[in-house]
Amino acid sequence: MMDWNKLLSTRRYGQDHKDPVIASRSPFHKDQDRIVFSSAFRRLQDKTQVHTLAESDYVRTRLTHSMEVASVGRSLGANAGQVIIDRHLKGSEYSPADFGHIVSAACLAHDIGNPPFGHFGEEIIRHWFKNGHGAAERAEGLTQAENRDLEMFEGNAQGFRVLTKLQNWRDSGGLRLTYATLGTFMKYPRTSNIATPSPDDSAGKKFGVMQSEREDFREIANELGLLQRGGEDYWCRHPLAYLVEAADDICYSVVDIEDGYKLGRLQYAETEDLMIRILGSAPKRYTEVDDPSERISYLRAKCIGRLIGEVSDIFRDCEGDILAGTFKGDLLHHSRRAKLFDEIYALCQREIYRHPERIQAELSGSEILTTLLDAFYDANLDWEKFNRDGTSMNPRSSVLMTLFPAGKEHLHGRYEWLLGITDFVSGMTDSFAVRQFRDIRGIV
Repeated sequence: MMDWNKLLSTRRYGQDHKDPVIASRSPFHKDQDRIVFSSAFRRLQDKTQVHTLAESDYVRTRLTHSMEVASVGRSLGANAGQVIIDRHLKGSEYSPADFGHIVSAACLAHDIGNPPFGHFGEEIIRHWFKNGHGAAERAEGLTQAENRDLEMFEGNAQGFRVLTKLQNWRDSGGLRLTYATLGTFMKYPRTSNIATPSPDDSAGKKFGVMQSEREDFREIANELGLLQRGGEDYWCRHPLAYLVEAADDICYSVVDIEDGYKLGRLQYAETEDLMIRILGSAPKRYTEVDDPSERISYLRAKCIGRLIGEVSDIFRDCEGDILAGTFKGDLLHHSRRAKLFDEIYALCQREIYRHPERIQAELSGSEILTTLLDAFYDANLDWEKFNRDGTSMNPRSSVLMTLFPAGKEHLHGRYEWLLGITDFVSGMTDSFAVRQFRDIRGIV
């Protein structure tokens, strides 16, 4: 059984001293601020969410999506916090708002490791490592687990790397967030080499920890008292991570169909029908809204409010199982409307995610990312061979190496410089990736 006193650790990862306690600004509130002011978070404004950025200035980017998820997460966290305090922490100094800050901070960061061009960008990076240029020799010198990190490239694991390592000029501890927030961020607390994740465990669907951060997360899991699931590098989630997942799912379920309607990909009648079915019945004042677009926005707000209440009730009822590590699935699919969410997902797949305009954008993204990966791989391989046996470097490779943050200052092992490529490419915005592609191809 996990213990809330440990799960709420205010210690900061990578920091050997305690912050001064300020009554008006909790350590978890500081976590939110550190994420918001980070360059990695700021770059989300120019990263694809569902729809390509050029289609409309209305639809969500990764940045606006992350802010909306954080807003929902804050409400879910505060509701859960009141339950947890009443059950386990009476007389403590914790407030419901503290729980809201933890969940909100983790929500703000939940997409911070995603590459350009949305989830399709992740697929392209995975495919390139498995089958792309140089695949036959690329795995030489890598352990099986290191190779799986790359061939199964995962934005969630990259996000943990960003938070704990890449976003800090000291190169120690990343943003130095609290252990509680880092644990809550980790939706998939396992490494890529776990052969058989538990089939009913939504936390095992993907991996969230690369070999490069394995020891880092072990320390975090130990500090928080997370339960292990048999495998050495496979843990139960921090209980509040379920609320991060639910906040993301709520926004996807409701907001994607609103965006789909605003772009003309879903009809008004079907959008209205889905939202009213989420609510159970039309709101009393719904007929007072005349404009169809405003009606859909009104329904979206009501749907999110209804789902926040329902998920909060589900968490309250399942909190004991979550603490014991026996909870199955995710919170939203314990809802009475679980089948409706599956219906919404199928509709979005058919009418939004596979729309011809989006497919065309994905084709462009594929060419851009593949070109960047090919070029940076060749440059690093030339650099490796030059340092190993003095082989003359291709002038183009020599120039490309200057683009990396560390340039030629440090010679790393192959796993490290391959991670350096994914760090660089996945950290790009959509627009910057396009510019780099044009520069490499010599397109003026």
